[in-house]
Amino acid sequence: MSRGKTAIFFRNVWYNSRCEPAAGDIPDRNESVRTVPGDSFGGERERSGMELYDGRPENTEGRLEREIRTYDYLDGLGIAYQRTDHERADNMEACNAIDAVLGVVICKNLFLCNRQRTEFWLLMMPGDKKFKTKELSGQIHSSRLSFASPEDMLKYLDIEPGAVSIMGLMNDRERAVRLLIDEDVLKDEYLGCHPCVCTSSLKLRTKDVTDRFLPATGHTYETVVLTGED
Repeated sequence: MSRGKTAIFFRNVWYNSRCEPAAGDIPDRNESVRTVPGDSFGGERERSGMELYDGRPENTEGRLEREIRTYDYLDGLGIAYQRTDHERADNMEACNAIDAVLGVVICKNLFLCNRQRTEFWLLMMPGDKKFKTKELSGQIHSSRLSFASPEDMLKYLDIEPGAVSIMGLMNDRERAVRLLIDEDVLKDEYLGCHPCVCTSSLKLRTKDVTDRFLPATGHTYETVVLTGED
């Protein structure tokens, strides 16, 4: 399958522990990365009990306000998306089932901050790369990185651990969070993310996110080059 037919789904990763450049390595929860043929955005897809829907749910009863706000925002921009609903994905089997429906490659979302908690970054990177703090620190000129707290995550993105998503930038009206995207993510035609909750997942065109969604939020992104090599 050509890269043009591949989608990326951003698996949320959040750690309670500090991440210091001296250590340089973060345990990788994503043991493997695989591609699955796309859905109606790009070809045949595999079903695994979940359904793939076009757009927002018809019945929003029982859904959190932050999720509904995500659909409102995308619909207001005229951005097309597909959606699947699922249980909270706490293991690789559950993650793979979601990937099979969306037709995606697993990736990581990391919400980071400096030691003083005065600067914040949302990093989007492929799941098959190890995260080396030293490798990123030099590119963003911040020598000591940590994983941001759940309190800061809620304050700036209105998101809780397990649901970190680029969609949360619509809630960052002060533009306190800088978006970092690994160069390999930008090569793919589609990407996936949570609508600010971890019980649904969306599939969107990458260009719609970078060229329409981000400008509407007032955010830009910085491309970073990560190898994950020692």
